[in-house]
Amino acid sequence: MSLVLLLVGSLLLSACRKEPEGVTVRFWAMGREAEVVTGLIKEFEAENPGIHVDVQNIPWTAAHEKLLTAFAADGLPDVCQLGNTWIPEFAELNTLVPLQPYVAQSKVVDPADYFQGIWDTNVVHDELVGVPWYVDTRLLYYRKDLLAQAGYDHPPRTWAEWNEMMAAIKKMQGPKRYAVLMPINEFEQQLSFALQQPDPLLRDADTRGNFSSPGFRKTLGFYENMFAQGWAPRMSETQISNVWDEFFRGFNVFYLSGPWNIREFKKLQPKELEGKWGTAALPGPDGPGAGIAGGTSLVIFRSSQQKEASWKLIEFLSRPAIQERFHSIIGDLPPRRSTWEYPSLANDPLAQPFRDQLERVKPTPKVLEWERIVQEMRIITEQVVRGGLDQDVAVKELDKRVDKVLAKRRWMHERDAQEKAAGSGVHSSAVATGAAQ
Repeated sequence: MSLVLLLVGSLLLSACRKEPEGVTVRFWAMGREAEVVTGLIKEFEAENPGIHVDVQNIPWTAAHEKLLTAFAADGLPDVCQLGNTWIPEFAELNTLVPLQPYVAQSKVVDPADYFQGIWDTNVVHDELVGVPWYVDTRLLYYRKDLLAQAGYDHPPRTWAEWNEMMAAIKKMQGPKRYAVLMPINEFEQQLSFALQQPDPLLRDADTRGNFSSPGFRKTLGFYENMFAQGWAPRMSETQISNVWDEFFRGFNVFYLSGPWNIREFKKLQPKELEGKWGTAALPGPDGPGAGIAGGTSLVIFRSSQQKEASWKLIEFLSRPAIQERFHSIIGDLPPRRSTWEYPSLANDPLAQPFRDQLERVKPTPKVLEWERIVQEMRIITEQVVRGGLDQDVAVKELDKRVDKVLAKRRWMHERDAQEKAAGSGVHSSAVATGAAQ
């Protein structure tokens, strides 16, 4: 009898218990950004009581593999933070929702307010598939006091001016100190210089390498000369004890890095060097030059059952006021010009050169093989700098390696072209036959 009563009670309790109302949006974010965004999302949920956001923190080191595994298992989230160089890959896999219809109806997301180069990283095959969340690029950190000792009262604006400054600084520094630090196991410096050239990095509809072009040859010559002249040490990041300490002890005057280091340099600067270092836009061949359009964007996966709620979340995170708060917490740079008008950014002399740089950033080639290609570029340029590989031989070898990486893409492109030509041929023949009749 007691068992029957227990079962009846359970059934009555179940009948009285209400099912959870609303929907749940699964949001995958990476690293520190995932930790910070959780606090902001509480405000979103308060504004949208019918929507709950489940944030999963994915380590950057495992993110790419986890996303591909989830794709294969049909387990992708609703919304995801994607690195800008990953977007073409997932667009090619046909996993991303086209967002232009949402943007067209939005009163929050205004394409004209975004830095053009950053926005363009989200357009693949003329289709918008993501909205920039935060941006990243590289520019110069420099010691104002040491540059002044070398006889200059402003950072370099052109390659020629930079070369002149580095020569003067090296002469002042002596044999054990340098003008610039560019760890040779990194690719961002070479890539930044290459993006400043008119020649594209890939050719033939992005199916072959274009590293033998005059533009990349000029880039490689400029880059290698810094090491050949002794202005930069032939060192990888693992050979440098601490880039911040070395900078403040005067081991190098210039250092190429991203926005996250503003906070690190501020935190670690000796009191006597406060105000004696700064940031500056990258010099280019003929004036301030282009840079990398890095960072991450927010996407919605096609498999999502909560697309409308997911878009609301993207709109919330895209508000200038929310982006400003996100920046104030974590230091990531906002992709919208209007957010840069907030005093925390407008009045920050260390951040403002990044805003200037962001007006000139360029996306890298939008091919899913890009991360493999850029690593090949890093390996070859390191061989030039460290091993003395001839530059002419290097660019030919790099094109050869990149062509091999792009072999499948090239085959598919040629196949599509042949099918298109065959289709046109059939149509033309039919038209010709009809005309003859």
